[in-house]
Amino acid sequence: MLPNNITPDKLRLFAGLLASPSKDSLEVLIELAAENPWLQPAVAELKAMALDRWQGEHTYLFINGHPKTCCPPFQSVYRHGVMNGAICEDIEQFYQSIGLETIDGLPPDYLGVLLECAAYLAEQQPFEVMQWEQLWQNHIVPWVPRFAEDLQSHSELILYQQLGVKLKELF
Repeated sequence: MLPNNITPDKLRLFAGLLASPSKDSLEVLIELAAENPWLQPAVAELKAMALDRWQGEHTYLFINGHPKTCCPPFQSVYRHGVMNGAICEDIEQFYQSIGLETIDGLPPDYLGVLLECAAYLAEQQPFEVMQWEQLWQNHIVPWVPRFAEDLQSHSELILYQQLGVKLKELF
């Protein structure tokens, strides 16, 4: 049994909301909001703005903010202050130990990848408590609550503010 009302679908939703917005993203978000009412205010806000404004907020928060990127979704940045820190090797070894490979172009410590891995583990039968706990306690709990708080305080868009709230509720 997963803690704190965590489900694989919820983890995958949160991972997907971290992705860079594209021309189809609003349509997808509208569909998601039908099952996740907390997304409806974000949909209303995003319908009223140009896609490049949403993309700009995503870039500012997660990729290349000025004067600094305030919410980089990478464990090594939050825990060690650098991209591709030593923790990435630990995470890659963990992925290999459970039979997964890293995704080309995505650092292994990217929160979207970590959440997808957590969803994968949650769906395994039988549920592997030790593997789940190792991923959750070693690679998510130490930094995601702070990341969630940063999202809430730095984002101008409801979508990312609410994502921060929902991520924080996992702990």
